[in-house]
Amino acid sequence: MTIGTFIVKNALRNKRRALLSILSVAVSLFLLVTLLVLLRELTTPMEDADAAMRIAVRHRVSLANTLPYRQRGVIERIPGVAAITPFTFFGGKFRNEEIPSFAQFAMDPIQLTNVFGEAKLPLDQLNNWIADRSSCIIGIETAKRYEFKIGDKIKLAGTIWPADLELKIAGIYKGTPDDRNVLFHHDYMDEACGRQGIVGTWWVRAKSLEEVPLVVERINKEFHNTSAEVLAETERSFVLGFISMWGNIKVLIGAICSVVVFSLILVTASTMSMAIRERFRELAILKALGFRRHELFAFILAESFGFAFAGAIIGIGGAWLLFSNINITAVTKGMFVAFELTPRIMATGFGVGAILGIIGSVVPTISMARMSVIQGLKTLD
Repeated sequence: MTIGTFIVKNALRNKRRALLSILSVAVSLFLLVTLLVLLRELTTPMEDADAAMRIAVRHRVSLANTLPYRQRGVIERIPGVAAITPFTFFGGKFRNEEIPSFAQFAMDPIQLTNVFGEAKLPLDQLNNWIADRSSCIIGIETAKRYEFKIGDKIKLAGTIWPADLELKIAGIYKGTPDDRNVLFHHDYMDEACGRQGIVGTWWVRAKSLEEVPLVVERINKEFHNTSAEVLAETERSFVLGFISMWGNIKVLIGAICSVVVFSLILVTASTMSMAIRERFRELAILKALGFRRHELFAFILAESFGFAFAGAIIGIGGAWLLFSNINITAVTKGMFVAFELTPRIMATGFGVGAILGIIGSVVPTISMARMSVIQGLKTLD
């Protein structure tokens, strides 16, 4: 019998306990990596070259406060500004849904590709949208969910704004981080609401990445001490600020992850302690035969590490298969667009599994080291 075979036979001596130990590690690590993915999706907004040059401009007090439309001309003349569009959240009800799975925004259709360059829309559909003030474009995810096609009409009942809108679908776009939104003419919404001349936010694109901080500073300075002071910030800062309104998500999820890891350490250490305690007599015999403490420690470590690694493969591998094949948008009803188990998160999971294997072997190793050959031989099976 080889040393490897000896370790495997000892590990699988009690098959039920071995299986339950592996499954407890697998379930715990599955939960851990799921929480880490959730934390990443909530706190790390997608960002590419286009997003890095975008600037969101909102009222300095809060998002609920509106801005006057006359600010557009002022912002357009600021050095470094390449394009600007109003971007106002409509928040209408669709059919009988209390909370629609898609957001609706009013904007300048001519500036779509200038400000949101990642949006992919056939040129003929873009031109049709620009030409028809009562039309809209929708994200491909929303089109699939509701089986919309070009020419269909969408009726939105106003909740925030005093108007109901009927929009004709002129195009279907894709390529953005969130391909669910409905975009329509800001002029059409403004007219339906009685020409109020106000917008929710401005979205600005800088001429270059280097000019982004300068444009942010210039916009904030331009409207300082006016009746409608603004807060200009990069898209990333805007999204993170919006997420922060939910509370300290990082602390909450971090605390849950800590509890999961701590519980897993207790389970692993307890399981290994029971397994080794049953074999004190055998370990005493191995000591009597000349095996040294570090060699016996290696046997225990290999067994503990084997349980942890097997559980990590099942738990993390299962999470990877699930998140790679599930339609997270449909499952979460549009709350999440992506749920990616990145290599870094997988490495973290396997790292925790390795630490569990090491810690799980510490307690039984200490007991084994303190045990003399005579004490071990006196131990009952």
